[in-house]
Amino acid sequence: MDAFLRMNIIDGPSVGVVYTLALGALIYLVVRRPTRHGIIAGVAALLAASVAALVTLWIVSATNAFGVDLSTTTSIWVILTFAAICFAVVNLWRSNWVRRVIASVAIVLFAVTGTVAINADFGLDRTVADLAGISIEKPISLPKPDASRTPLAGEALWSTWVAPKDQRAKGTTGTLIIPNTLSGFHSRPAAIYLPPAALVKNPPALPLVIMLMGQPGNPDPTSQKLVLDAFAARHNGLAPIVLVPDQLGDPTTDPLCLDTALYGKSETFLVGDVVAWARANLHVLPDAAHWTIAGFSNGGQCAVSLGAKHPKIWGNVLDISGEEYPGSDRPIQTLAQAFAGNTSAYLASRPLTVLAAHHYSNTVGIFTVGSNDAKYMAQAKTVEAAAHLSGWKTTYFEVPDGGHVIGALIGGLQEGYRVLYPRLGLSDPTTAP
Repeated sequence: MDAFLRMNIIDGPSVGVVYTLALGALIYLVVRRPTRHGIIAGVAALLAASVAALVTLWIVSATNAFGVDLSTTTSIWVILTFAAICFAVVNLWRSNWVRRVIASVAIVLFAVTGTVAINADFGLDRTVADLAGISIEKPISLPKPDASRTPLAGEALWSTWVAPKDQRAKGTTGTLIIPNTLSGFHSRPAAIYLPPAALVKNPPALPLVIMLMGQPGNPDPTSQKLVLDAFAARHNGLAPIVLVPDQLGDPTTDPLCLDTALYGKSETFLVGDVVAWARANLHVLPDAAHWTIAGFSNGGQCAVSLGAKHPKIWGNVLDISGEEYPGSDRPIQTLAQAFAGNTSAYLASRPLTVLAAHHYSNTVGIFTVGSNDAKYMAQAKTVEAAAHLSGWKTTYFEVPDGGHVIGALIGGLQEGYRVLYPRLGLSDPTTAP
C-alpha cells in the first residue's frame, strides 16, 4: 500500500503505462466493423461528450473551483476524457461480451488517464498520496535546541561555518504535530525540511522559514527540499529550516488565515501556536531578520498579511503567486459568510489596508508570479507596489511561463532564496547565491 501511495504520477513510469493502456483500449474500441448504428451512436457520443465537457469547464470557471483559470492543456484533457468515456459507454450496447468487458474497464481507465494528465499539468501533487490528500512523510525526531551555539550578533553564518566531513549531501523531511494550545484550531500534521547543516552532531542555529501552501493543498515539503538541497550543495550544507504548517485544516476550506467565528482561529494558530512551538523546539536564530513567512497562492496572501501585521516576528516575506486579499476569489461570499456582511471589517483585514497604515524600516518582500499568469500578475504588482510604498525593500520577479502551477512555485522559491540567502547570512553578499 505504501508503494502505491508513493507512486509518482507526474513523470514516473506509471504515467507512461496508464497512457499506453488508455490508448490501446481506445484503439480497440474504435477499430470495429462499421455499421449505421455504430456511426450514429459514435457521433451522438461525441456530441454529448462535447456538451458535457464544455458545461463542466464553464462550471469550473464560474465557481472558480481550482482558484485559477484552467490552462489550454487541462481544458483539452477535460474534453478528451469526456469524449473517450462516452465512446466507451456506446460500446456497451450491441457488442459481444469481450468488447463490453473492455469498454467497462476503459471507462475507468479513461477517467484515471484524464485525472493523471490534468494533475501532471498542475504538477503540485507528485504522488497518489498527494492527490488523495494523504501524508506519507514519516514522523521526525528533532534534537533539543542548543542555545549555547547561537552565533553572536554580527556574525554571518556563511563566514564562520565549517561543515564536518560526515555532513550529509542532502536534507531530510518529516512530519510533526504542533499543539493548538492557544487557538484550538484543528490542523493536519505539519511538515518540516531540515538542511544538511541541521543534521550534524552539533548543528548551528539556522534561519527559519514558515511556508504556507495553497488551497486546496497539503503541508508538503517536497518543493522546499528540491530547491534548498541545491542551494545547500553550493553553500556547505547551509539552508534555512523550513516549517510547513497547515493553515487550512480542511483542504476544501479557506479559513483566510484569520480568526473568524465560521472557520476558527487560523491566525492565532500561526502567530501563536506555530511561532511558540518553533521557538521552543527548533534550533533557529531568534531575530526577525532571520525569520521568513512564505506562501504560494492562498498561502502567499497569508504570508503578506502576517508579515504586514507582525514585522517583529517576520522580517522577510516571500509571496509566490499570492492572492491580493483574503477570499479574493469569492469576495461576495467571504464578506457574507466570514464577516457577516461587515464591509469595514473585511476591508481592514486586507494587506493593502494594513500596509497603508504602517511604515516598515527593515522588512524584505519578494513577490513572484508566472509570466503567463495574468490574473495573479495584476494582484502581485498591486501588493508589491503597496509594500514598497510602506517601506518594504521589495523584489518583483516573473517566472518564465510558470503559470499558476508547479513551475511558478519552483521558480518562485528559487528566486526567493536567491534574494534571501545573503540577508539570512547563508551566503556572501558580494557573490551570487
